[in-house]
Amino acid sequence: MKYEDILTWWKNEKKVTKEDIYTLLDNFKILFAYHSGKIENDTITLHDTREIFENGSVINYTGDLRTLFEIKNQKDCFDSLVEKIVAKQEISLDLILELHRQLMKGCYDETRYLKGERPGEWKKHDYVTGDGVGAMPEDVPEELQELLDEIKEAEGKDVLTIAAYLHLRFEEIHPFADGNGRVGRTLLNYFLMTHGYPPLVLYSEDKKTYYLALSVYDKTGQIEGFKEFLKEQMIKTWEKRKRVPVNLNMFL
Repeated sequence: MKYEDILTWWKNEKKVTKEDIYTLLDNFKILFAYHSGKIENDTITLHDTREIFENGSVINYTGDLRTLFEIKNQKDCFDSLVEKIVAKQEISLDLILELHRQLMKGCYDETRYLKGERPGEWKKHDYVTGDGVGAMPEDVPEELQELLDEIKEAEGKDVLTIAAYLHLRFEEIHPFADGNGRVGRTLLNYFLMTHGYPPLVLYSEDKKTYYLALSVYDKTGQIEGFKEFLKEQMIKTWEKRKRVPVNLNMFL
C-alpha cells in the first residue's frame, strides 16, 4: 500500500464518535504503546502490553514495576485523548503538561524526585541530551508557546511537514526531566489525527534511524529526512490493515 492510498483510506473512514476511534485504533493503540515504550525501555514486551490494554493486569509478572506503570500510563493516556481527538482540541501548554502527568505518573526515579522534579511539571534543572540540545528550564514555557504559535500559523500547509517539525522541535526543547520522547511521540500522533491524518507507530527496531533523524535536525535544522522516515513508518503501520478485496467471481 502506498502512502497516498493510506491517506485516502483514512479520509474515508468514519471518525465521528469515540467508538469510531476505538474501532479504528483497536490494535494500533497496543502496537503504539509497545513500540513507543520499548524505544526507551527494552524490558517492555508486546505480551505484557496487550494484557494490560485488554485485561487491565499481567499475571505472574516478575519484572520491574516501573515497566507496568509505563504501559498502564500509555493506556490511560490514550483513553483520555480519544474525546479530545474527536473534538479536534488544539494542542496547548496545559494539554502537554497533562500528557506528561499521565504518561509519567509513578515513573520518576528517586534522583529526579529528590531534585524536585514531578510528572506534569516543566523541568527544574538543565538536562543536556544528545548533541547538547535542551532549553533552559526558565525558557521552556516561552519556547513551547512559540512552537505552538508557529504550528497554528502554518495551518493549511502540508500536515506531515508540520507534524515532523512539531516533533523535532519539541524534542529539541526537551521540556521535561524525563519522558520527553513518550510525550513527543504522543503529540505527533495527536496532531496528525486532529488534522485528518492517520497516526503512526515509530517502530522500536527502527530507533537508530529515528535517533539519527533527531540528530540531523539538531545539527542542521533539516526536517526532510525525518518527514520521509515518517512516511515509511506510516506505510509500515498500515500496509497490512487495508487490502484491496478479492473479487471471488474471477475464480469461478
